[in-house]
Amino acid sequence: MQNINFNTISFRVRYGETDQMGVVYHGNYAQYLEMGRVEWLRHRGISYKKLEESGIILPVISLNINFKKSALYDDLITVETILKKIPSVKIEFDYKIYNEKGEILITANTVLAFVDAIKKRPIKCPEEVLKVLLKE
Repeated sequence: MQNINFNTISFRVRYGETDQMGVVYHGNYAQYLEMGRVEWLRHRGISYKKLEESGIILPVISLNINFKKSALYDDLITVETILKKIPSVKIEFDYKIYNEKGEILITANTVLAFVDAIKKRPIKCPEEVLKVLLKE
């Protein structure tokens, strides 16, 4: 049985994401994590865009990246995204990014808060999101 809290996406490092030595600029990893997170939600039928349209935003309130090895231009990398626990007011993900040799490039963790876009106040995880997560 597939782990419902787990998802992966793979893509190639683009030239513009690297420095003159062909090494991925460290700031780009936050975007890679976002890609993993958005695809994790999409894989479960939850559209980040529709959440925003319904007045719910998910700002990152914590980001921790541990760098192990550099990703290079044209590397095929895989972002592994894992939901750490059932969300409440916050949703937390752990990540690993691998290269095509299976070497771990980074480990990371993000915490995001469910926030009412108009009131700018934290709210509980929407029921429709919880239903999707709990039914799996």
